[in-house]
Formats: sequence, C-alpha cells, structure tokens
Amino acid sequence: MADAQFVTGQQTAASSTNKVLRSTYMLLSMTLVFSAAMAGVAMAINAPYMGWIPLIVAFGLLFAINKMRNSVWGIALVFAFTGILGFSLGPILNFHMQTAGGTQVVVTALALTGMIFFSLSGYVLTTKKDFSYMSGFLMTGMWVVIGSIVLLFVGSMMGWEISGLHLAISAAIVILMSGFILFDTSRIINGGETNYVMATVSLYLSIFNLFTALLHLVGFSSD
Repeated sequence: MADAQFVTGQQTAASSTNKVLRSTYMLLSMTLVFSAAMAGVAMAINAPYMGWIPLIVAFGLLFAINKMRNSVWGIALVFAFTGILGFSLGPILNFHMQTAGGTQVVVTALALTGMIFFSLSGYVLTTKKDFSYMSGFLMTGMWVVIGSIVLLFVGSMMGWEISGLHLAISAAIVILMSGFILFDTSRIINGGETNYVMATVSLYLSIFNLFTALLHLVGFSSD
C-alpha cells in the first residue's frame, strides 16, 4: 500500500511539473510574439528612445505580477510587461538597422539568442539536472552587473568613462542570463517553481537581456 501511494505521489508530481512546463512555454511563446509585435510597432512609427522610463514602469509591473500571479490579471500584466519592454526595444533596433550591416547584426543577435536558449533549455529538459547550486553565483553576478551599470551611469553624469566597461557588462550579462536559463528551467523541471506566470517572466527576462547584450556585442564587433 505504501509503495502504491509513493508511486501515485510521484506520478502526481510529474504530472503537475509537466503541466507547469507546458503552460510556461505556451505563455512564453505568446509573450515573445507579442513583444516582437510591439517592437515592430515602435520601429514603424519611429518611436524615440525613452531612456529609463520603460524600465521603471516594468519594475512596477513586476511587483504587480507577483501579487496577481495566481489570477487571470497576472497573465494580463505579463502581456503588459513584455509589451512595454518590446516597445522599448524598437528604437534600439532602428538605431542598429540604420548602420552599415545593421540587418545582419540584428539577425545574428537574434539567431544567437535562440541558439543559446534552445540548447541550454534542451540540455536541462533532457538531463533533468538540478542547477539550484548556481543560485549564489547568479545572485553575486547580478549584483556585480548592477554595480557596474550604476558605475557607468555615475561616470556618464560626471563626464568620465571607463574604457571597455560597456562591453564587459554586456559579456557578463550574456554569461549571467545563460546561467539563469539553466537555473530557471531546472527549477521548473524539479518542482522548485510551480507558478507558470512567474516562470514565464523569469525566462522572458533572461531571453530579453540576452538578446540586448548580444545585440551590443555583435554591433560592436561589426563596427
């Protein structure tokens, strides 16, 4: 009897995990398409670069999504969140498209983003390895990147600049987001994340940041 209950419990847990995984990838696919559409709208109307405004709004939406993650409003807020970030990407893409070889830069960054995401996610889905041990490294890396961005911002305000810091930050973000893809996918597979709304937001942010960092690196190498 105990063995039967244990097997039933395992089957229930596996079924729940698969449901979260399917829901996450379905919502992630829809939000990526919506985000790309909003970027296309921004490019079509030649929207100006809005600086920190979209990021401030996005941070506010993140708190709201966390509060509403168990309701239908959470899904609506996820689309608002990804739509704003997608729209903010439009002016950046227009800037790159206007440079020599800009189309190739954007396509290359997009292809690399897809390759990295699918290869890392596929590895975790295939091996089912637990990458929870990376949490300390990822948090430390996140604070280092945030500190570097603050330093970059303060330096620009004071009129001085550290040579190569932009590129170093972009390279660090590529490594960091790759780690987060492994970590977040592993959490879904191993039952650490049971809410597909929050799982979608985590993976979307990793993909978004990965793409923008690669866009900077590829654009620099092209120049």
